[in-house]
Amino acid sequence: MTLRSFIPPQTAIVTGGNSGLGYSCARTIAATHPNWHVVIASRNQQQATQAVNTLQHETGNQHIERMPLDLASLASVRSFTQDFTARELPPLHAVICNAGIQVVSGITYTQDGFETTFGVNCLGHFLLVNLLLRHLVVPACIVFVSSGVHYPGSQDVMSRLTGVTPPRYRGAKALAWPEKYPDVEERNESAQRVGMRRYSTSKLCDLFYVYELSRRLQSEGYSTPEHPITVNAFDPGLMPGTKLARDHGAFERFAWNVILPALRFALPNAHSPNASGKALARLVLDPTLESISGKYFEGTRERASSEESYNRQEAAELWETSAKLVKLQPTETILRVESSVDEATS
Repeated sequence: MTLRSFIPPQTAIVTGGNSGLGYSCARTIAATHPNWHVVIASRNQQQATQAVNTLQHETGNQHIERMPLDLASLASVRSFTQDFTARELPPLHAVICNAGIQVVSGITYTQDGFETTFGVNCLGHFLLVNLLLRHLVVPACIVFVSSGVHYPGSQDVMSRLTGVTPPRYRGAKALAWPEKYPDVEERNESAQRVGMRRYSTSKLCDLFYVYELSRRLQSEGYSTPEHPITVNAFDPGLMPGTKLARDHGAFERFAWNVILPALRFALPNAHSPNASGKALARLVLDPTLESISGKYFEGTRERASSEESYNRQEAAELWETSAKLVKLQPTETILRVESSVDEATS
């Protein structure tokens, strides 16, 4: 990776940067150059404080700070944006939507009444990115952390061992309010299987967001070859040992935290958080990627995502319905808001 010898002061926001993939990504960015200011956006401020202190010690970069952000609360997302702009940090050049959750013990809801996996992994980041668009300074980049579980055929041996369930997209409202729009195919399925499907579907939705946002920024003239705002998706691969399995049962947690990390080097597309964090940071740091947008990266390799992920009709529906669900106002984003937010509850 070729990096600039000099960069002006600039800021990167990493959601969920207090541990795992996000922490490793933040560390790589901060260590690259002292002019990088890194904001760890995290719900757990105690863990975020510890992460900031450790990162400053490890990298020697003192321009690392924490800010509270709970993606399960739209009010928190809006408050974070107001807080961020009030701090007058160096220009914002990168937003890494990394934080995510996997709920497999039964349905739970965000503070706004949305199913938690969709609310956190999708709607929280959707609102955050829209609120931050006007504060980006080009060349800028936005990265959504997706996953290989979005592929419909992800049922190889490794997928079965880790409980992967292929995604099923039924529209944004059905994902936000599954009790209002029940899926008949889930009636006889376990909570874990249903939860894993919601997770894989949320990662498909992240791809819809990436491709749709990239198209809209270009078509509305906010991203040009000379002044790009790129939007890409990142698949970190299998990363056993992270906190992703915290809602699973005791045996699954043991396998995730002890057995699979020991077998990592023998598993296909399995990586340590450190290795994947460096690959994720590359999408921010590598100047040769400044004009690359609307792509899916598996580690450092660009590849095609699933056929469904390129479905423009589903992507547009997700985008427009998400805007209604989060009550996105025309004054909150630089992009056109398609229709009235009042339709969200219908």
